[in-house]
Amino acid sequence: MTRPLRVLLLMHSTRSHNLGVGALSVAQVAILRDIAVRLDRTIAITIADYPDAREPYIHGDDIRIVPLSGKWIKRRSGYWAELRRQDAVIDIGGGDSFADIYGPKRLRLMLALKALAHLAGKPFVFAPQTVGPFTKPTSRIAARIHLNRCALVAVRDEPSRIHMGELGIKAAPILASDVALRMPSGPKPDLGQGPHVGLNVSGLLMGGGYTGKNEFGLGLDYPALIDDLIRWFQAQGATVHLIPHVIVPDGPMAGEDDLRACAALADRHRETVLAPSFASPPEAKGYISAMDFFLGARMHACIAAFSTGVPVVPMAYSRKFAGLFGSLGFDRTVDCTRDDAATIRSAIETAWVDRKAVAEETKTAHAAGLVRLASYEAALSDLLATL
Repeated sequence: MTRPLRVLLLMHSTRSHNLGVGALSVAQVAILRDIAVRLDRTIAITIADYPDAREPYIHGDDIRIVPLSGKWIKRRSGYWAELRRQDAVIDIGGGDSFADIYGPKRLRLMLALKALAHLAGKPFVFAPQTVGPFTKPTSRIAARIHLNRCALVAVRDEPSRIHMGELGIKAAPILASDVALRMPSGPKPDLGQGPHVGLNVSGLLMGGGYTGKNEFGLGLDYPALIDDLIRWFQAQGATVHLIPHVIVPDGPMAGEDDLRACAALADRHRETVLAPSFASPPEAKGYISAMDFFLGARMHACIAAFSTGVPVVPMAYSRKFAGLFGSLGFDRTVDCTRDDAATIRSAIETAWVDRKAVAEETKTAHAAGLVRLASYEAALSDLLATL
């Protein structure tokens, strides 16, 4: 009997409070399971995950979760021993963490994990993600060395592909898309007569970023814009659903929590609906799929709408939005760092009026994303078939 394929997932999460990070992991597992079926192989997936308080939302007899910690990485019986047991390593970088703008400590950790995998001689898959920016020469050199040693390299947007060329990567990366396009959806609730508008509110932006000093450089008053949008949609006769996608009950990252921000808005705007505190990314996607129109500042909340045919206007605060959606020919993203509130409101109001056309644009762009993602899945399947 053929032994199982043994795959280690790095920088994935089975229980992140950020359901976008979780969506990447749920989708990656779904892709691996489909590949195993096509190859007529069983698969054993190990996920190195930070031991957060939330219960894991990825389950199965083929899933094993090991606690990712500094001590585990340093012990020979920890990460190194785990690497020796695996056939391949897949790293998704949390979606957009392979850069030096988040500080040297995070980048050093990521590079150390990658270097040890290379040292163990394991095929390393750089799964579709945003790459860079790398602002320091030493960071660019380290990134280039790692990427040139990978067995498979994929990016999720055109700017990342261009950035890789500037880094001096030998082989052209696969231009794929975000793997969350492949995430299964949970049940779609029956919300009754609409129209229903989903508004994903970022707790991080409501509070002015991590520092409270507008570190993302927004060109507008984000809380005021959200208030105005709620009132405007209610005036159109829509039921506004306030939908969290980062749900942090407590602790040092509670400032990122969308649920508190949504609850505060629900208190001020009494006719709104506060969405549930979702237990998993598929549950959130199922709820979002019931909307007639969606807008949001969390990219993977927008992807949940985008991949279920809901007309969507992403409200960008970083370059990853335009990189992903723009690469697929979907140009409804508004830029909260560049545009003023009046410009953004006008774009959103126009999209609402033209929502049937936006829905068709969404479906066309989603189909293009799945075609690109299929190129990554085919390359990954070919690699795993050799193991």
